[in-house]
Amino acid sequence: VQLVESGGGLVQPGGSLRLSCAASGFTLDGYAIGWFRQAPGKEREGVSCIESSDGSTYYAEAVKGRFIISRDNAKNTVYLQMNSLKPEDTAVYSCAADQGCFRARWKGWGQGTQVTVSS
Repeated sequence: VQLVESGGGLVQPGGSLRLSCAASGFTLDGYAIGWFRQAPGKEREGVSCIESSDGSTYYAEAVKGRFIISRDNAKNTVYLQMNSLKPEDTAVYSCAADQGCFRARWKGWGQGTQVTVSS
């Protein structure tokens, strides 16, 4: 299981970015996919997750109402649409796979993609 993130970059406060999490060598269908982020000097935190079974989605309070997670099984990709970005969203964003959003046995971590929110 290996995932590859892309779509990060530099954006001004209030701007938007869409991150992609693509599977390499396996199909995402059947896995819950979680997005995580780690800012300098801070621990990694969960941002959002989407289940495989019924498509249920979950968000951290800090991003609720601004971020949207979705999956396109035909493209073997999960997306994280990030709107109304704030400087505190600056971090390396990574995705991982598990059998469910709350099993805490994440695997397939990618190298991450840097998101920088700054004017």
